[in-house]
Amino acid sequence: MSGPNTQYDPVEVSALDPAAIDQAVQDALSAIAGATSLDDLKTVRTAHQGDRSPLALANREIGALPPTAKAEAGKRVGQARGRVGGALKQRQAELESERDERILVEEAVDVTMLPGRRPLGRRHPIELMGERIADIMVGLGWEVAEGPEVEAEWFTFDALNFDADHPARQMQDTFYVDPPENGLVLRTHTSPVQARSMLERGAPLYIACIGRVFRTDELDATHMPAFHQIEGLAVDEGLTMADLKGTLDRLATELFGEGIVTRLRPSYFPFTEPSAEMDLRCFVCGGTDPDCRACSGTGWIEWGGCGMVNQNVLRACDVDPEKYTGFAFGMGVDRALMFRTGQSDMREMIEGDVRFNAQFGMEI
Repeated sequence: MSGPNTQYDPVEVSALDPAAIDQAVQDALSAIAGATSLDDLKTVRTAHQGDRSPLALANREIGALPPTAKAEAGKRVGQARGRVGGALKQRQAELESERDERILVEEAVDVTMLPGRRPLGRRHPIELMGERIADIMVGLGWEVAEGPEVEAEWFTFDALNFDADHPARQMQDTFYVDPPENGLVLRTHTSPVQARSMLERGAPLYIACIGRVFRTDELDATHMPAFHQIEGLAVDEGLTMADLKGTLDRLATELFGEGIVTRLRPSYFPFTEPSAEMDLRCFVCGGTDPDCRACSGTGWIEWGGCGMVNQNVLRACDVDPEKYTGFAFGMGVDRALMFRTGQSDMREMIEGDVRFNAQFGMEI
């Protein structure tokens, strides 16, 4: 039987070739020196010290060598791996030191600085706009009245001279509260407050109602199924369209500034006769740009409806139409906010993004 092969040369194993081991060490040291962050160094460690690294593969070959060759090969590979491990340890210490110094600068805290206040919430600009309009009306000597949002159909339609077959009564325009035969609706305008006030207080009467109303409109840039209205009602002896025009001109001036130009355009509403639409001269182009998006080139922007209270409404609310006359008007609070701030999309008002509210502060 033959003895062991004592003449086996480990150099013949390519992974154990001294030149290959030296090259692997040089590659590792170069990569370690080029690492500029701890993450880069982690990648280098995996490539040159991991299970599939050249030195790890060379170390595996040692087990297949005869006993007389293992010592020399093991020493050679062990020294190479030691050099790589030492370089990794040194470079990691350097990068950790650089990181700590950078953090001390970037995350420095001035303990002498006064603590910052917690950001305060802000009231919604629609609410602020409603209060601003209420203040204007109170300044004119009017009172602010309120009413329920779930309203009787009689106050919403019958008392306001809507015919039984009027389209606004249909379920495709009005939200009815189940069961529909109970005659309860989500108010489509704030005018029911006017009817309630006349029945409860009689005439003379000067009231403004600001509140939320509901209609079955699709949500888009200019329409919402729930929005806010301001309605005014004046009932007294001798009131005319001139009083209505003067009141609306004062309200427009207070909201949009001096020099605002208004006009009344004939229209129709069941609860007023005569009726009109109130338009504002376009405050974007001044009526000079045929391509203006704000007014569609017409030079005017519709603001709301108004007119003299229909005598049938006065009778339904126990007010003598032979003695008293009245005028009423209604405008959208949300639309007034758009006019004042230049907002082009109503949906921004109801999405709940605090950045929308924050831009207005506490005053609009």
